[in-house]
This record gives sequence, C-alpha cells and structure tokens, in this order.
Amino acid sequence: MNPDILPAEIRSAVEAAQEKQAVDVVVMKLPSAFAEYFLLASGQSAPQILAITRAIEERLDRERLRLIHREGKSGAEWLLLDYGFFVVHVFSQPARQYYDLERLWRNAERFDFPPHESPAGQRESESGAIQP
Repeated sequence: MNPDILPAEIRSAVEAAQEKQAVDVVVMKLPSAFAEYFLLASGQSAPQILAITRAIEERLDRERLRLIHREGKSGAEWLLLDYGFFVVHVFSQPARQYYDLERLWRNAERFDFPPHESPAGQRESESGAIQP
C-alpha cells in the first residue's frame, strides 16, 4: 500500500515515531470501527516508549491536532494516544505480541514503514536524544 494516501496528520505521527527509532511501525485502515486508523509502533524500553509518544504529541500539537485522550503512564508497556479518527498505540515488544492487534484487525488495509535512518555518524539513545 502507498503511504502517500494516508492523511497528513498520520504521516506526521509516523515521522515523529521514526525519529525516535520506533520499530515495526504500521498503520492500519480499519474496516469499520470507532477510529478510522490505528498507528502501531514498538519501543525497546519504557523510556523510549515515552519518548516516542511525547514526540508524536509534540508534533501533532504544533500542527494543531487536538489530543482527545491519553492512556498509560510513564514506565508502562503500552501507551495510547486518541486523536479521534486515529489512535496511536506504542508498545513494548512483549505487550505488542500479547495483545496482537494486527491479528485482531487482520482484515484492515496495512501500511508498513521501513526503519528510520539517522543522519550519518549519529544514533539516538533510548531516551530519544541524538548521540554522536
């Protein structure tokens, strides 16, 4: 599927997640549900999961997209951001496997995103900070 057909807000959320080194980033267009899209991503640690969700919130806030509801706390294995027509789920790998939303919504259109490439010679720490 071509991700260019996704709404700009979802593409911005994907970019923000990728900039924080989120892994297994997937957008699912739901066939019929309370939200039109799910954005799923995984982090390698609780601080990275928090950094990913903060980056998404900050980016979408700058774009004037209102966050309706947030679920989960710092240190959680699953954080959720509800923007109405789309919901962001950021998981630890074990939590993502356990809840397996991709299996539950297997009939959804699926958009997979490759890993984000950092600028040459730099890497991000788990907290999301760029390290030389």
